[in-house]
Amino acid sequence: MEITIALFVAIAAISLLCEFMDASLGMGYGTTLTPVLLIIGFAPLEVVPAVLLGQLVGGLVGGIAHQRLGNISLDFRRDERIRNRLRGLGYLPRSTDSKIVFVLVVCGVIGALVGVFSAVNISKVALQTYIGAMVLVIGIIILTRRRREGLISWKGLVGVGLVSSFNKGISGGGYGPLVTGGQIISGGGARSSVGNTTVAEAMVCIVGFLCYVFVEGDIFWTLAAATSIGSVVAAPFAAMVVRKVTAQKLKIAIGAITIVLGIFTLLKTFVF
Repeated sequence: MEITIALFVAIAAISLLCEFMDASLGMGYGTTLTPVLLIIGFAPLEVVPAVLLGQLVGGLVGGIAHQRLGNISLDFRRDERIRNRLRGLGYLPRSTDSKIVFVLVVCGVIGALVGVFSAVNISKVALQTYIGAMVLVIGIIILTRRRREGLISWKGLVGVGLVSSFNKGISGGGYGPLVTGGQIISGGGARSSVGNTTVAEAMVCIVGFLCYVFVEGDIFWTLAAATSIGSVVAAPFAAMVVRKVTAQKLKIAIGAITIVLGIFTLLKTFVF
């Protein structure tokens, strides 16, 4: 499909809106942009790499913005205390947010691979029902526990990372709502949960995009450029919104949007 200047600008604008939502709430970029591009008339193998690249660059820029604004604190230098305990074996970064991103990325690779290989054995209805119900429950838990604060549960975080990336690998969706909401349920703050999800999902997108480059080879670079430009422009402004909104209001917004996504997924499965 040929991209005119007007269509290029329109796609960049749509990508901007999707990235603004994603980087300010931790969800919604691929879930929204992918079907829109398919409706416009692009082929799936043109759309998916473009969306992955857009989310990749938007996530990196958004991560830098979240870091500079103080929403997250990233320090990927090796944590020497952990190193001494392991007698020099293994690696974990220093800051808590960096550890969370590291765990999510490692779990993301594992879960995505399992998801891809499992896709052929699960029916579409069962898969969408499972994702919709899980997202809905997480949204409800966020709202009911929005005033609670606690220490991060690393076991819970590992579970969230594996399940969400499994969803991503098996269906292409269901990552952002689970990772963002799961962090909050596991004891993470609202701002840091959004920022960590933005960075972690960008890292996962690197793997996915490179796979398309090496396996498929024929990337629709004009489409990818449009999605990337929109994402890069939106990401810093989204991080500013996260910084200015109170944690309680951000939790309410995340919980509400998560519930809406869960209900929509179930309605799409059984009604539409």
